Amino acid sequence: MKLQQQNIRFLNLELPMKNTMTVVKRALTEIETAEYIGMSRSFLRQSRMEGNRDNRTPAPKFIKIGRSVRYLIEDLDNWLDSFCKQSHLMEAV
Repeated sequence: MKLQQQNIRFLNLELPMKNTMTVVKRALTEIETAEYIGMSRSFLRQSRMEGNRDNRTPAPKFIKIGRSVRYLIEDLDNWLDSFCKQSHLMEAV
């Protein structure tokens, strides 16, 4: 049950506080980031370790806070916006 509650929180990205205040998270964990961008955790790990390589999807920017890896939502949004939007596959050719 606890894991299910955490998954729901990840999707909302907002944490309710007492006195009807809402705090919007600015930095996401690896699990939250994978869910947010629709990629796997292994993609995030490999791209962090190997860096950007030819013929591979470039990695989103990340920050380190001590030993923790975090991804800023604004960096993730910019990363997602950097990809070409296509209405069909023939536009890619």
